Amino acid sequence: MSEKAPFKIGEGYISSYSCIFLGLISLFAIVCFHFPEHFTTPEFREVYTGEMMKTILMGVIIASFFFAALGFLLSKKKKLPVIGIVLCTLSIALGGFEVKARAVDKTAWSIGLDWLLIDLFILALIFIPIEMAFPKRIGQKRFHAEWRTDLVYFAISHLFVQFFGVITQAPAKVLFGQLGLDRIHTWVQELPFVAEFLLALLVTDLFQYWAHRLFHSHVYLWRFHSVHHSTQSMDWLAGSRTHFVDIFVTRSISFIPLYICGFSMITFNTYIIFVSIHAVLIHANTGINFGIFKYIFVTPQFHHWHHSDDPNIYGKNFAIHFPFLDKIFGTYYLPGDVWPEGTGVREANYPKGYLKQLIYPFTKSPFDKDLNMIDKSER
Repeated sequence: MSEKAPFKIGEGYISSYSCIFLGLISLFAIVCFHFPEHFTTPEFREVYTGEMMKTILMGVIIASFFFAALGFLLSKKKKLPVIGIVLCTLSIALGGFEVKARAVDKTAWSIGLDWLLIDLFILALIFIPIEMAFPKRIGQKRFHAEWRTDLVYFAISHLFVQFFGVITQAPAKVLFGQLGLDRIHTWVQELPFVAEFLLALLVTDLFQYWAHRLFHSHVYLWRFHSVHHSTQSMDWLAGSRTHFVDIFVTRSISFIPLYICGFSMITFNTYIIFVSIHAVLIHANTGINFGIFKYIFVTPQFHHWHHSDDPNIYGKNFAIHFPFLDKIFGTYYLPGDVWPEGTGVREANYPKGYLKQLIYPFTKSPFDKDLNMIDKSER
């Protein structure tokens, strides 16, 4: 069912919500500067410098004030830009323009608040304009009924990035990281970067294809994966809705070929960045026509069909990067320029909200027959 679009250029809503968003980003960034030991990620700190983040923080605060002023002039609801101004003022009061980066002591644990803020800021900066300029479902609200649920999933997966990284890499690292495959590692690492990167995408996609298909063909595993499919509003946040058991199994399996083949660190890191952005893209509410490339790489249209709520399409399009894998294994479905009419699961009273969806897969017996959206070819 389509919904009336709430935002129109010139009404001040876009500016008002932008200033609130940026104000929150700046406020939490201050927390990272004051308590870096527990609110920044050790691995991620190696990618940026404190001075770089301070410059970005100042830019965010200034931008928030700009959007607040614009929203105040255009919007009939003055309380929204006022909230943004309060947030920015609070950020400045806590040292926003004068905060200093310092050396960080090692700690046993940390929460990835820095990773959450930077990734949320970058992805929002990329995909919100794309969804506004090239939407597939024009009537879909920016703040649809379950956007808070998806944001919680996004936040938890980022805040606990260190935890998820350890538990998902450990099985592959322990089992396959010390097999003495030096010749394979040397051969792979001597490949040109582009070739090595494409090989990394291919071998991980092959493993993920079968892991993904397993989640659709096994009744009990489907209950965990159904959480990901439960969204009826596909957008840039929808891909974050994934049960932690699904994350653990899928990521663990995808790391196996990375350790077997011994890809270089630059390829490994590039792969992680690419996958993070590509996963957001294929769930986004955008109807961009990728032309011939949609037959080479997985696009939003291809993946939206995988999320279709049409029973006749269940068990299609399991590939994450390369559609030809579905061609090879007989699960390919891409009907021209047609898109699915709806997405989600056709299960009455499917639980809403993060906590309810977290416990849902454990509340039913593994012997209960729930074949909703199960791969028909595996029945």
